[in-house]
Amino acid sequence: MPFANHLSLNKNYNVILASRSPRRQFLLKETGIAFGVRVRETDEKFPQELKAEEIPLFLSRKKAEAFRGELKDGELVIAADTIVWMRGQALNKPADRADALRMLRMLSGTMHEVYTGVCLMSREKTRSFYACSRVFFNPMSDKELAHYVDTCRPYDKAGAYGAQECLPAGMNPCSGEKNDFVRKIGKPDLYKKKVTGSQAGCGCACVARIEGSYFNVMGLPLCELYRELREF
Repeated sequence: MPFANHLSLNKNYNVILASRSPRRQFLLKETGIAFGVRVRETDEKFPQELKAEEIPLFLSRKKAEAFRGELKDGELVIAADTIVWMRGQALNKPADRADALRMLRMLSGTMHEVYTGVCLMSREKTRSFYACSRVFFNPMSDKELAHYVDTCRPYDKAGAYGAQECLPAGMNPCSGEKNDFVRKIGKPDLYKKKVTGSQAGCGCACVARIEGSYFNVMGLPLCELYRELREF
């Protein structure tokens, strides 16, 4: 499928995004890749001995494997999973309000890592990769965190926060390489665009800065994904 108006993949695929995440759907659509959404239910359990990037790599592969046996020639599945890694433990989606506040208190005033594992699968082959970003949070009061949780209700997000909702006004969170990439695909202001239905501007500028891919923190590392798709 054509990649925006400037780039193209080496093979025409019928691309399937195995995710209900509105953020992943938004990001992939913005690249110009034509795709359909198809999801197979899988649990998110993983072996407890897995650490950091091993967890989303395992879970994204698990999501892709759910399609094995039904893929047709020319079909390509993209499956992804994102975790927040903090103090040697994975923070996934919060169970409830109290859990969301617990996670955000852990993140307040500290640095954490965000890992996204991606699995590409066709009938002929499978490829997995991951991206890691370092996210630095400002110190936040309990009142500020409660306002964010009650306003944005981030219960479908790893670590109980959404990158778009937590940036200071006017901040460009993309690195030089990522800025070059979005310019190349004709979307230099992609980081400014809001996911449909998102609660951007919740009044909680948690994020001080991001090192690495901003889009990875949103759930889909676009630059790395395109590089892997070109080689698939």
